[in-house]
Amino acid sequence: MTAPRVGVVTIVKGRHGHLANQLEGLRRNTISPDVHVIAAMGDPDVAGVVADPPWPTRVVDVPASGELPLARARNAAAAGAIELGAELLVFLDVDCVPAPALLERYRDAALQVTAAPPWVLCGPVHYLPPAGPGSYPLDALAGLAGPHPARPAPPDGVLVPADDLRLFWSLSFAIPATSWVTTGGFCEDYEGYGGEDTDFAATLGAADGSMFWVGGATAYHQHHEVESPPTRHAAAIVRNANLFYERWGWFPMLGWLEAFTAMGVAHLDTGSGRWRTGAASSA
Repeated sequence: MTAPRVGVVTIVKGRHGHLANQLEGLRRNTISPDVHVIAAMGDPDVAGVVADPPWPTRVVDVPASGELPLARARNAAAAGAIELGAELLVFLDVDCVPAPALLERYRDAALQVTAAPPWVLCGPVHYLPPAGPGSYPLDALAGLAGPHPARPAPPDGVLVPADDLRLFWSLSFAIPATSWVTTGGFCEDYEGYGGEDTDFAATLGAADGSMFWVGGATAYHQHHEVESPPTRHAAAIVRNANLFYERWGWFPMLGWLEAFTAMGVAHLDTGSGRWRTGAASSA
C-alpha cells in the first residue's frame, strides 16, 4: 500500500510563539509534511510567522469578529489541505509541538488500520509546564512532562482501538481525507469554546466509525493560562451545550455546567430543560 500524502492542519489566533515552536517541531520530524495549511482566525500577522517554509504551505484567512470560529476554521484548513493533495489530515492545535516521530507514527498507523471507514487516530498529548527564559528546549521536551492521565498512551508504535469515542479531542488527531469527507467535518453551528469535539465524536459514532490510540504519535502541549471552570467562556459553553442537546439528546460538559451552577454563573432552566446563563431565580 502506498503511503498517504500527509497534510498538517493548524488553526491559530495569536500565540505566534507557540506556532513558531510547532513549525520548528515539524522541521525536526522524521518525515516532512507534504502540505501544511494554517487557518488564521482574524489574525493577519500569521503569514509573517510562517515565512519561507520548507514545504508547500497555505495560510487561509477565516474572519473572526466575536467568538472564535474553531469548527469553521478547522473545516476551511482541511478543505485547503485536501485541495493541495493531502490524503491523511493531521490536525495539530497551535499549542502543540509534534514529537520527532509524530507524523511518521500517524502515517504508519494509517497503513495498519483495517477497520471500515470512517476512522480517526489520536496520539498522546503531554502537557508542558510554563516555559523558562528563552522558551522551551525543543530537543528535550520528552523529559518535561508525561501523557495526560485521562487518555490512553500505548507503547511506541502500538495501535489500540478506543472503547469510548467521547475521549476524542482535536488537539492532535489524524484522519484520512475520505473519512473526513464522510463525517462532514466539524459542525459549524458551534462557535467559541466547548462542544465541537464531542459533537464530532458523536458524528463519528453515528456513522459507525472508530478511533485508535497511536503510541508514539506524541504532541507536547505548550503551557498557557487557563481557568477551571472556564467562566469567561460560560456564555459559549451554555449555548454550545444546548446546541449539542438539540442534535444528540444529551448534555456534554456537565462538569463545567455544574460548577457554573454552584458559582451562580449558569443554571438548568426546569421549564425549558435548557441551560441558561446567570443564577436561577429564587422566585
